[in-house]
Amino acid sequence: MAKTKTVFTCSACGHNSARWLGRCPQCEAWNSFVEETVTPAKLRTAHARPASGPVRLSEIAEARFARMRSGFGEFDALLGGGLVAGSLVLLGGPPGAGKSTLLLQIVNALAERGASAIYVCGEESAAQTKLRAARIGATDDLLVFPETNLRAILDECERRSPDVIVIDSIQTMSLPEVESFAGSVSQVRDCTQALMEFAKRTGCAVFIVGHVTKDGAIAGPRLLEHLVDTVLYFEGDSTGEYRIVRAYKNRFGGVDEICVFSMDDAGLHEITDPSALFLAERGERPSGSCVVPSVVGSRPVLVEVQALVGETSYGTPRRLATNVDAARLTTIVAILERRAGMQLGGHDIYCSVAGGLRITEPAADLGIALAIASAFRDIPLARNVAAFGELGLSGEVRNVSHTIRRATEATKLGFTRVIAPENAKTLVAAIDLALVR
Repeated sequence: MAKTKTVFTCSACGHNSARWLGRCPQCEAWNSFVEETVTPAKLRTAHARPASGPVRLSEIAEARFARMRSGFGEFDALLGGGLVAGSLVLLGGPPGAGKSTLLLQIVNALAERGASAIYVCGEESAAQTKLRAARIGATDDLLVFPETNLRAILDECERRSPDVIVIDSIQTMSLPEVESFAGSVSQVRDCTQALMEFAKRTGCAVFIVGHVTKDGAIAGPRLLEHLVDTVLYFEGDSTGEYRIVRAYKNRFGGVDEICVFSMDDAGLHEITDPSALFLAERGERPSGSCVVPSVVGSRPVLVEVQALVGETSYGTPRRLATNVDAARLTTIVAILERRAGMQLGGHDIYCSVAGGLRITEPAADLGIALAIASAFRDIPLARNVAAFGELGLSGEVRNVSHTIRRATEATKLGFTRVIAPENAKTLVAAIDLALVR
């Protein structure tokens, strides 16, 4: 009988060690090692395959990916045009964001179009899944498989040859030959590799649901995100009405693409015009508000940046950012103090993006600066003004990409004055243009 042994595995990257370490030597994460018991005789062994040798690019046949429509046009655009056969898609997000509901709706839409789909529910019973399916109006022909033994799931899928499989969730799956509990680093890694091998060999598209940690990262080793073809993540407040799904990795399309859904008792409904959604509650605003034409992935989206400036009650002023990079906010405040002559050292500054969409691109610098300047001087910007541009440390407004697309999107939604690097060479000139009504 094979002798069992104990190894310590990093929960962040999957690195193995014979003893416990305080810091992982591979990913440098602290206190990430967990103890696992493995059997050497049952460890995964690599099958020897004859080496094919290098080939010329001209001799390689061009790959053509067949795509399936999910029934959600915005979700298909997020994936790059549809679901690719044989792909492995990871969907993560906080609890209650709508991961299971969205995938159940997609599987139901595919089943209604004649595709063979199986929904594997490892977290819920079949009766619980039926309650959600009834709420979203799913067809009675949808196949539901309540099982956590991945080997039994793959054997059944080999027999049925489905077009799409949903694994909800990967943290509940386990392989009998891996002697560790479900959700451990070994189980998550080996189950994902088994699903990847099945997807590539059979051409079946596989969705897997991933839990998140308290820090917001997808639970399990970082290898999980490297194995899959696409990583999708729910952003924003999971308690609100709207849900934002962003693509962080996509081998068959662009990254940083988003799709926006509204959620009610009947499930998720796609929003085809995110700009109108993020500006829907914009009316006669007080000071500290500026509209920024941002580009998310390949789509221009208008968002509202809000700022609040008040005298500090403490020795050190506070700089709080929501859906904005905090380090970038500190840099913009320093530029306003040094290059625009604003004495902000004794004021608390709060900045956020309305609607829950996170903005990280430098093109939002000018909009953030104008919102802070408007709040500091208590002068509201005109309703027909939008602004974008990157700020340099010397106070200049630098050019950004997709200038025409940003201005066109702003004009389409009724903004007649667009402050851009072309008409505002410096930050002082941009502030003077924006605060003149």
